Amino acid sequence: MSEAVFAEIAMGVFLTVLIGFMGFIVWDLAKKSKAGRFGTLLLFIVLGAGVLGFVIKTVLVEVMNL
Repeated sequence: MSEAVFAEIAMGVFLTVLIGFMGFIVWDLAKKSKAGRFGTLLLFIVLGAGVLGFVIKTVLVEVMNL
């Protein structure tokens, strides 16, 4: 396995773990602050929008490099 292949696999795995951990942090923050259902939903929508933006950017960069 070359270094480039390992880096690509590791990046995907670690980014997935990081996004999951960020979701846990938001859930814990909502729980500790007693945000309620609506507040928790808003927190996850905002986090989801950031993650979605990152995914869209990554897809667009890959498409442009074809």
